[in-house]
Amino acid sequence: MKHLRNTIVFVFLAFIGLACKSSKEDIKVQNFKTQLQTLFPKAEIDSIASKDHFSESYRVILDQNLNPKNPSEGTFKHYIYVSHSAYANPTVLITDGYASYNRTSEISKVFKGNQIIVEYRMYGKSRPEPLPWKHLTNDNAIEDYHNLVTKLKTLYKGKWISSGISKGGETTLIYKSKYPNDIDVAVPYVAPMINGLEDQRTTNLINSVGSSECRDKIKNLQRKVLKNRTKALDAFKEIAAKNNLQFNEVPHEEALEYAVLEFPFSFWQWRGGNCEEIPSIDAPIKDLVNYIHKAVGIGFYSDKGYKKYLPSFYQHMRELGYYGFDFAPVKDLLKVVTSTSNKRFAPKDVDLTYNSKYIKDVRNYAENKGNNILYIYGAYDPWGACAPTPKPEVDALKMVLANSDHSTRIKHFSKKDQDKIYAKLQSWLGEKTQIYKLYNN
Repeated sequence: MKHLRNTIVFVFLAFIGLACKSSKEDIKVQNFKTQLQTLFPKAEIDSIASKDHFSESYRVILDQNLNPKNPSEGTFKHYIYVSHSAYANPTVLITDGYASYNRTSEISKVFKGNQIIVEYRMYGKSRPEPLPWKHLTNDNAIEDYHNLVTKLKTLYKGKWISSGISKGGETTLIYKSKYPNDIDVAVPYVAPMINGLEDQRTTNLINSVGSSECRDKIKNLQRKVLKNRTKALDAFKEIAAKNNLQFNEVPHEEALEYAVLEFPFSFWQWRGGNCEEIPSIDAPIKDLVNYIHKAVGIGFYSDKGYKKYLPSFYQHMRELGYYGFDFAPVKDLLKVVTSTSNKRFAPKDVDLTYNSKYIKDVRNYAENKGNNILYIYGAYDPWGACAPTPKPEVDALKMVLANSDHSTRIKHFSKKDQDKIYAKLQSWLGEKTQIYKLYNN
């Protein structure tokens, strides 16, 4: 009987202990979520799965002003993802250039910091229908970040790092130029600062990078496909059918020509200069078209892809600039495409007047005043040809990885180069900021 009583007491105390632990955990989660709800009283805030070093994560849907300077013009649903580690840790703001999803960014792993992922206004789930084009500006997006960071700094009072990849990295630089004191350190990955609507620097890189044999192999593949147009179109349509892709906005033959023109850019951007994987010129046409699809992704030209990237091309044609197609290797074989411009993929019946001054001002800031910026690039990436080059007196670090492409990240650099990166980050953020070196993880 005594043993039974002791057992009952033990079970009761264990139950109380578990209940207290559960209660404390609930209070902890509730406290942070409550603070978020206080900062954003009209937001929809839902718990989502936490990954890596985060203790809790939330999807936050804001009623964002279409015009940050005039709330009376209405709102749209704006998606952000907040992942919490500790109030005292650094906070990383991810300025995505397109649609967003919750994940742990590389730079967040470097600091094991808190993380705020912001979907670019009017992309992905944050896209209103119909899209009010006049409100899709970089300056409006920057106001989104500034207002968000200003509020979250009441919770996270430590160091702040901003980061983005490609167009998102470009956004990181734009934000830094507009509000240099919001963020302690900026880490743009593979971010271009583009000259004009058809920046010749990308074509110059494509025509000089790698070996002449590799470049000839690319041109020969382009010509072989277009010389065998009927078979190439059959292969193209087979890929489309297999992937349930529709081509009404950009018909099959036009899409095939654009894919062939795009191929050199995409190869150097994404295939890591792996010329050995390019099929032999004697391979079946189907194999050549399949490889173009592997490098380019013909879904880009499908009805779904066309609609998805309309906001991007609108921004490129209005403020960001873009690259043009090099007709030289295949000009005599083109039948449908007549312009080297990408304007074909921008929305119709809207003002596409290009503001050439916008990015020039950002580049001027980055190169002459942009302290505390870490630039990451791959040498094969055509977008890297458009990278800013900070003046020697600017306290910035630009790292370019040889034989690498648009997928280049800090983890891909040698230990020696990573140590150079970490030392520079440490100097900017102070010795109290802990850095978790990626090669140790």
